[in-house]
Amino acid sequence: MLNFMNKLKGDGATLPPLPSKQALLIAWLGGFLTIAVIAGLAQSLEVTLILGSFGASCVLVFGFPDAPFSQPRNVIAGHFLSSLVGLCILALCGATWWAVALAVATAIVLMMATRTTHPPAGSNPVIVFMIQPSWDFLLFPTLSGAVLIVGVALIYLNISRQTNYPKYW
Repeated sequence: MLNFMNKLKGDGATLPPLPSKQALLIAWLGGFLTIAVIAGLAQSLEVTLILGSFGASCVLVFGFPDAPFSQPRNVIAGHFLSSLVGLCILALCGATWWAVALAVATAIVLMMATRTTHPPAGSNPVIVFMIQPSWDFLLFPTLSGAVLIVGVALIYLNISRQTNYPKYW
């Protein structure tokens, strides 16, 4: 028990360095532009294009664009697979406490196994169980919104930074 309590103290590592003012500005503007594009299109087209998890996707894509979790394949496939898992398990098992847990756990493993882990997408099965949407949820908002995030990121990050985005597809 004492060993466990000592683990809770952490390693004593130092905090990561503070991002530069330029990195902060790039992240702020990227998140703003992306959500503005998605929300604006949703309003003008009168279609659902946004998920709560997309805000967290913007944190990764614009705050940490070089991280594996932020790459296009991770954003798009991670969101799609997680929503698909949520819909399948909801359809097969119903809206129970254990089914939503099963859906989240299955989405985690599926993303890991396909090398498409995108942490914000882990909330998609929870969203599915909360709102219990139809199967078109896979296209609107999941796939369309994830593609819009990546589309804005491809343009914006390659204009605003010296390095390339993405690192890989």
